[in-house]
Amino acid sequence: MRLRCWTTPGILEAPVLGEDGVMPEAKRYPRELRDRAVRMVFEVRGQSGQEKGAIARVAAQLGVGRETLRTWVQQAEVDSGKRPGTTTSDVQKIAELERENRELRRANEILKAASAYFARELDPRLPR
Repeated sequence: MRLRCWTTPGILEAPVLGEDGVMPEAKRYPRELRDRAVRMVFEVRGQSGQEKGAIARVAAQLGVGRETLRTWVQQAEVDSGKRPGTTTSDVQKIAELERENRELRRANEILKAASAYFARELDPRLPR
């Protein structure tokens, strides 16, 4: 995360450091905590009838960052069809297909190189 100072010409960017003066690492939360937090946000929204403040309240209760929880809730809404966007399963499928595509391109390059090598070996007219 970077702070931007708009008072000076240009943009002055400085990293946001932790208490020890070091950039904080990204936290990984357990899947159960994510699911529970999202459920709690939906429950609070259902009970109060308003969306404002639910994420902040649940984030404070569970010790999770507000923006992190907001991202989880938005993705849950996409996955359930309440919000447009790319679902989690689609993201996983795309990543898998991209990985497979890279492997196939690599295999294709290897096969091209091998066929060129063997063509030179078998045809005495071609330079070696």
